[in-house]
Amino acid sequence: MGISKTENFNEYQNLIAKTAKAFAHPARVAILEYLIKNKTCVVGSLTEELPLSQSTISQHLKELKSIGIIKGEIEGPSICYCINKDMWDRMSGALRSFISRVNENCC
Repeated sequence: MGISKTENFNEYQNLIAKTAKAFAHPARVAILEYLIKNKTCVVGSLTEELPLSQSTISQHLKELKSIGIIKGEIEGPSICYCINKDMWDRMSGALRSFISRVNENCC
């Protein structure tokens, strides 16, 4: 796989790409919906909600955490995740700005 060269793009473009990546798989969308609805979660409870194995869910959580859209804290033997409100606000603002640029008079 090639290098993405993200350093060649500005912060806004990279933020849009991170946002798109967060929503690029329906399992991640479902995980985000669950976290929004329940305010927090333990990884084990997601296996009861989604038709995925715990290892698959963990991989999606790892991806969401790596782009900063969720935070996770270890509580005993469990990890509790929640939406990172600051990043959520940045991503949603950037996405709204990007989508609103479309000119209806084009073509």
